[in-house]
Amino acid sequence: MAIKIRFIILLISAFFILTNVIAQKKSRVNIEHADSFKYDAKFGKDIQRLIGNVVIRQDSTLFYCDSAYINEVKNSFEAFSNVHIKVNDTVEVYGSRLLYDGNSKIAELFDSVKLIDKNTVLTTDHLIYNRITKTALYDNGGKIVNKDNILISRWGLYFTKTRTFHFRDDVVLTNPDQETYSDTLIYNTNNETAYFLGPTVIRGEESIIYCEKGWYDTKNDKSKLIKRPSIANADQTIAADSLYYDNNTFFGKAMGNVVITDTLRNVILTGKRGELWDKKGMSYVTDSAIAITYDSEDSLFIHADTMWMHFDKDRKAKMMRAYYGVRFYRKNLQGKCDSLAYDMNDSTIRLYNHPVLWSGKNQLTADSISIAVSGSRADSLMMYNTAFIVSKDSTDSYNQIRGKNMTAYFVRNELAKINVNGNAQTVYFVREEDGYLIGVDLAESSSMTVRIKNNEIQSITYQSSVDEDMFPEKDLTENETKLKGFSWLNILRPKNKEEIFIREKPIDKPVER
Repeated sequence: MAIKIRFIILLISAFFILTNVIAQKKSRVNIEHADSFKYDAKFGKDIQRLIGNVVIRQDSTLFYCDSAYINEVKNSFEAFSNVHIKVNDTVEVYGSRLLYDGNSKIAELFDSVKLIDKNTVLTTDHLIYNRITKTALYDNGGKIVNKDNILISRWGLYFTKTRTFHFRDDVVLTNPDQETYSDTLIYNTNNETAYFLGPTVIRGEESIIYCEKGWYDTKNDKSKLIKRPSIANADQTIAADSLYYDNNTFFGKAMGNVVITDTLRNVILTGKRGELWDKKGMSYVTDSAIAITYDSEDSLFIHADTMWMHFDKDRKAKMMRAYYGVRFYRKNLQGKCDSLAYDMNDSTIRLYNHPVLWSGKNQLTADSISIAVSGSRADSLMMYNTAFIVSKDSTDSYNQIRGKNMTAYFVRNELAKINVNGNAQTVYFVREEDGYLIGVDLAESSSMTVRIKNNEIQSITYQSSVDEDMFPEKDLTENETKLKGFSWLNILRPKNKEEIFIREKPIDKPVER
């Protein structure tokens, strides 16, 4: 019990000590000068009227005005006309009327209010300035000018010690390069950086930026957006979990759930990380990277370790490159290769390093393959060096076409005709309509044309002399029914768009002769 009483006494003592300290810190408002002084009962008890060149001091702060009513008992005054507060060497406040409480050290200014702090000028019709917290508050609209930056908002709070503004409601930041519209914004006049804490739109000459959190360094022209950010121009949009851009080096970085959409080329790039070099006209996306080309009928999904996009001087996409482990899927066309280039000017997709295409029942391989596309559909393709087409028969047999080069044509997204040029060879299992095997046709010619319907070989026309024989299957060894370089790669074929992420499985070596 004694301990409890002693504790209460200590608390009471501490309270009185603190109260005395606060009381000692209170300072009086003092009249420094006035041309005339008047006491009149109609002004109120303890009120004195000061007229002409009035100067009032509290601590180191000076107050100037044309006239004032001062209540020295309440330690407060009201000032009129040409009001000027000199807070310190850098901060000065002006207005037409002032209410000042010397105890709380709060100044309330009205009409044509202006606060000047070095290179920053704040104007409003109503301002509350707190000398203790060194803050200025407006709640009915204000405008701030800081060098080339102009800010307006409905509500604002300025911390003169850190030279930082907090803005809310209808915030607009304007500079020579762009306009920013925000719900909530913090602006530091020292480093000229704006911090976004709510829905924000930044409009430039060629782009629109959106985010709900981030910052923009107006002095160094750098920005980082970290909540639902996106950047859009006439033809392209980029969105990610976070976006960074430096206008000085023209370098940008996107992190997390990156989506780049090109509406002019009907291409979408996605991944988890990306970078942009604007001046060089190039960018890449990596980590689960996908390129999607689309039209009204279907979409082509391409996956690789890294997707590069190249732009012309007008920021129009001109080339897309995919590197390492390329796999792609469309309902009627699938493929794989080590690298891919999509020239958007001539609408050609080129496949390099062990390319494989699948169209219906047909597997197409060559040293390199070029596909001419219309929209996102294959129109024709060129197969260069060691061109090979395989289609599985109704049993475990394989029809084959081999040649130096081939040109294939599509009709309604299906292979319709193939021209084989140079060292043309075929292995064709000839069957009756009921599927009965008649024999195996082996043929060689310098060139030939193969016509296909419903993914089945309909006819083979030889353009020059042909060496052709048909054999009963039993008279041929398995090796004799397979042309040099034969390899059935169906195990690598993507069956849907999700399987473009599956890594390659081991396969049998090609047939050698």
